[in-house]
Amino acid sequence: MRIPVFRPGRASPDLPLSPAIRSGDHLFLTGMTGSLADGTMPLDPTAQFESAFDKIAGLLAEADLTLDAVSEVTTFHVDLNRHFETFEAVWRVRFAAPYPAWTAVGVAGLRRQGALVEIRAIAHIGAVPLAKNITGNR
Repeated sequence: MRIPVFRPGRASPDLPLSPAIRSGDHLFLTGMTGSLADGTMPLDPTAQFESAFDKIAGLLAEADLTLDAVSEVTTFHVDLNRHFETFEAVWRVRFAAPYPAWTAVGVAGLRRQGALVEIRAIAHIGAVPLAKNITGNR
């Protein structure tokens, strides 16, 4: 059974996707860019990277999880070599050893104009019961 997870007031009814979906003991998160709550994209790379991780942490919180539950991350980077050290510095603030498995991929562009990164993650839920916002309803 697949169970969607939404952050109240954050789900776009126009997009045919779930921000996260629980399947078995794992939570699969849709890729997040660093856009702000108002939809604007910060010009500062650090601000973008922090915002993307904030969105991921917020979605995990809806499932009563933290970044410590993340077991795998795939990051898609525009201009990977130019911003990698900055991204890694933000990563090291958000994660502690043992770090999640991580694949970083350089790409020509992303769907969101001005986005430098898109981050997708898989978290392990284990025996955590269903949280208040993990339902089949929005």
